[in-house]
Amino acid sequence: MTFEQKRTGQPTRTAIVTGASKGIGAAIAKRLARDGVAVVVNYAQGRAEAEAVVGAIEADGGKAIAVQADIANPNGIAALFDAGEKAFGGVDILVNNAGIMKLSPIAGTDDASFDTQISINLGGVFRGMREGAKRLRGGGRIVNFSSSVVGLYQPGYGVYAATKAAVEAMTHILAKELGARRVTVNAVAPGPVETALFMDGKSQAQVDAIGKMIPLGRLGQPDDIAGVVSFLAGPDGGWVNGQIIRANGGAI
Repeated sequence: MTFEQKRTGQPTRTAIVTGASKGIGAAIAKRLARDGVAVVVNYAQGRAEAEAVVGAIEADGGKAIAVQADIANPNGIAALFDAGEKAFGGVDILVNNAGIMKLSPIAGTDDASFDTQISINLGGVFRGMREGAKRLRGGGRIVNFSSSVVGLYQPGYGVYAATKAAVEAMTHILAKELGARRVTVNAVAPGPVETALFMDGKSQAQVDAIGKMIPLGRLGQPDDIAGVVSFLAGPDGGWVNGQIIRANGGAI
């Protein structure tokens, strides 16, 4: 609980962060906890990693629980809201972070790869927004995840970029639909960030070349993105609504 919450007697806010067992999601969960937010740390398979995130949050004086749920499952998001409401009394912030990336030329993408990316990157975020629209407390925040590849149009990213472009479209629309409830809806679109998801399958030479293409001269770090989410979810982000924040070091 922050000093301001203690002073005013306000209840601790609660956040659900999907895909929070590692990478950007874990950094977001830890950052929000430092901001005084109780966190539902979602994981699909990485139970040990999710519990380690919870342990780190609790060791720092924060509140968190780890909850297994597959956001590709129609009931997955609802289970996360159920857990947040049971443990902390309600949910104020939803961070739709979980996603997968399977790179392939469009002509070489099979149906299974297409369906999996659609079900998680688009379907999971859609169900999160739908549930959040119904169950977030007034004045809440939804932060979706897009990607800066939406504007780069790189070969091999066809399906992945398409799912993220759809997320951006729904972000703009839901922001208008929820305005009367004072629930803001924004998306963060990271550029290259040094995570297992990004590094998988790339040589060091490829990674170095990508870093040199960024005006700031380096790959992003998970904490860079967590800081943007903290702003959007916090009191200073209350007037930002229906926006796509391209946190990419100037890559686009």
